[in-house]
Amino acid sequence: MNQFIHIGFGNLVNTNKIIAVVSPESAPIKRLIQNAKEKGTAIDATQGRKTKAVLVMEDNQVVLSALLPETIGNRVQSERAEEDET
Repeated sequence: MNQFIHIGFGNLVNTNKIIAVVSPESAPIKRLIQNAKEKGTAIDATQGRKTKAVLVMEDNQVVLSALLPETIGNRVQSERAEEDET
């Protein structure tokens, strides 16, 4: 079953498609973002705010979020915990 989490400003992503949630500060991640933008596989969900987290998704898509990676990670874990309880 598809589970979605809120990544800021009313945007949702499918938790089953997330491969990694990383900080955008390192040079390799900056290159990953630039390459995704050039290929058209980047999804900017920051609403013009500073990118604080990069979600690497299946199918080589990259989602940019203004939330911290820790915040997104906590939301994924709480969704999975709720799923385990049912």
